[in-house]
Amino acid sequence: MARILHLETSTSVCSVALSENGRTVFEKVSYEGPSHAALLGVFAEEAIAFALAGRGRPDAVAVSGGPGSYTGLRIGTSLAKGLCMGWGVPLIAVPTLKLMASNAIRRTGEKDGLYCAMLDARRMEVYAAIYDARLQTVRETVAEMVTPETFQPFLDRGAVYFFGNGAEKCRTVITSANALFPENIHPLAADMATLAETAFREQAFEDPAYFEPFYLKEFIATTPKNSVLGKSK
Repeated sequence: MARILHLETSTSVCSVALSENGRTVFEKVSYEGPSHAALLGVFAEEAIAFALAGRGRPDAVAVSGGPGSYTGLRIGTSLAKGLCMGWGVPLIAVPTLKLMASNAIRRTGEKDGLYCAMLDARRMEVYAAIYDARLQTVRETVAEMVTPETFQPFLDRGAVYFFGNGAEKCRTVITSANALFPENIHPLAADMATLAETAFREQAFEDPAYFEPFYLKEFIATTPKNSVLGKSK
């Protein structure tokens, strides 16, 4: 039986969970974020205390693998790496968009249609990937500007479910009758259990010393315009 600690920090939602044999037995979630720096360690400590009180130390740590918030992913990855190296247990990375799609597929219960997981990348740009109802990848993750034509080839084939914090801003752009927008689909630690359990069985582990999340776009620290122009506020 695999006991896995899950850390999810790819969006403003901060969540931690503990699973045993693919079943969630502990969960803490905050939707008040972004507050990962303050809450993730606290949530993880509670989950670990719960595990040690009669269950035992986790056999692995699973973390959101991206894409998503640069800062959030860095915080989650740093904690996951530290725990894995300290305990000497494997590190599992769960793709954020695949995690969201698995949640959406379970929530809708539909056996047909495509599932487009979207994360906000500012303006009208999103990080998006498309899956079928069996969670097989139809289109790999890309960063793209959403226009009325962006997803038309997929919408011409039938229903497409758009979800995630990048989907809401696309409602006025994607107007096809085949476009559906299920709400409140977040990447959550508790939903990582099945995907992480599969990875554990297949020994699909990451090297804690070298693993980096899938940022998709490089983080660029910008200088305020006033500083560039030699002006002060």
